[in-house]
Amino acid sequence: MTAQEVRLCGLLLQEHFGEVVEKVGTHLLKSGAQNLRAIVHETGVALDLVKKSLCVLVQHGACVFSSRRKGAGSPTEYLTSYDRILRILRYPRYIYTGKTLYGDTGELIIEELLQRGHMTMSSIVKTVADRLTQNMEEGCSMDYNEVSSAFSKLVETHFLQRCPPQKTQASDNSTTTTPSDPVSTTQSTPESFPDCYKVPHVTLVGRGKRPHPGEDGEDQRNAKRPKLDPETHGDEGIYWQVNFERFHLHFRDQAIVSAVANKLDQTSSEIVRTMLRMSEVMTSPTATCTKPLSANEIFRALPPSYNIARPILDQYLTLLVDDPMEFVGKAGDSGGGMFVVNLHRALANLARATIESVVQERFGSRSARIFRLLLRKRHLEQKQVEDFAMIPAKEAKDMLYTLLSQNLVQLQEVPKTPDFAPSRTFYLYTVNQLPTVRMLLQNCYKTVANLIERRLFETKESKRLLEKSQRIEAILASLQASGAEPEQLTEVEEMITATEKQQLDSLRLHINKLDSAENQVDETIFLLESYVNSTATS
Repeated sequence: MTAQEVRLCGLLLQEHFGEVVEKVGTHLLKSGAQNLRAIVHETGVALDLVKKSLCVLVQHGACVFSSRRKGAGSPTEYLTSYDRILRILRYPRYIYTGKTLYGDTGELIIEELLQRGHMTMSSIVKTVADRLTQNMEEGCSMDYNEVSSAFSKLVETHFLQRCPPQKTQASDNSTTTTPSDPVSTTQSTPESFPDCYKVPHVTLVGRGKRPHPGEDGEDQRNAKRPKLDPETHGDEGIYWQVNFERFHLHFRDQAIVSAVANKLDQTSSEIVRTMLRMSEVMTSPTATCTKPLSANEIFRALPPSYNIARPILDQYLTLLVDDPMEFVGKAGDSGGGMFVVNLHRALANLARATIESVVQERFGSRSARIFRLLLRKRHLEQKQVEDFAMIPAKEAKDMLYTLLSQNLVQLQEVPKTPDFAPSRTFYLYTVNQLPTVRMLLQNCYKTVANLIERRLFETKESKRLLEKSQRIEAILASLQASGAEPEQLTEVEEMITATEKQQLDSLRLHINKLDSAENQVDETIFLLESYVNSTATS
């Protein structure tokens, strides 16, 4: 783990859970597995606060605990997971995907689970139904069955999964686990037990309820507190969480389909989308390519709206196989031809295109031409670079040295004789894609951390103005609910001056730009991380 990753994790923990959780979490990231006494001693945080911080981290899956790691009688040790903390950066994208696929209900289900870490199905259904009812017209309410149906669809498509069963509940007993209890959250994964995607029969009948007047403030204060429910619904002790890996596979497939659409056309991307959809259940998440599909199977699975004739499909498949990007490969000739989507090669090409675009933006089109040339030819001398790139010697030399100083290009020495004499040594320029991607990934982590720090600074600088705006909005909402006169509303609105309104608009615009930049950088991070992980597994 690098310093940039620790810094970014600390900022994410601070923003979402507060300074105490951030202090405990970053300490565990830097020091590794530690017991409760060591954490209290080394952080200087009170024992009670450390326990609560660990409960929060365990609840959200960012911390695991185990006992007997150092033998019988050893105290329980806690270990934080940096990659799980970094996923907080992707929360908006998970929520947006839930809305895109399953509407407002799917969006709120994902949002509730991300906010609370894990919940029972009955709790999620009630909470989401109440939230949807609040936004509906007076007299209308959301049926529990509709929310349950959306929940079941998310489980069927594996976007949600059960939490792995444990002998003790981490969120309740992580601070009271005795050394004699052989507890370990690292040994079981959700997929390791058969009921991972089995929806329990929940006896939940009714509709969402609106909050009574005057309860809004209390609801906001208790937003993250689990509500005590005296009724039983048949799913007690069965907790659900978001399956991040399934979302990542969806993002990967979207990136591949989008790349094919940009490179070729919409019909080609639809064929690749169909192949990915057909093989998503049969293909392992770590596979380098999908399971082979025959042309006949692909033809039958294509959406009827595209109206693609069989000869046209064969031509498109041939075009995809012959394309230099090699998104689709041929695996045999039976059934009209067997075809696969080359997942690892597709990610490698997407990562390569990302690096090329970074070089072009930072150093210009000529440097990008040299970089692409080295990627294609692997090893070239300086004179060969000048000739192939058709760039004057002095400019080519400057560009190569600039790329070399930024670690985007490497220099390899090949001696003719054992004495390594410069006059008898070949100096070859080359690009090593994987180390370059890792370096760029660290730069992305640094960029996101800078963006978050800037956003927090902007918010802190205008804290008084934002609080005043929120108070006035709350007063206006209460007056409108009680049917106040227009004159009263106008009088309250005038409490904010024109200059303050202009400052607020400018601040919101700036913060929206920073948020948008964070999401865009995270898309790059996802592509680069997917390529690194794919290389490791392949």
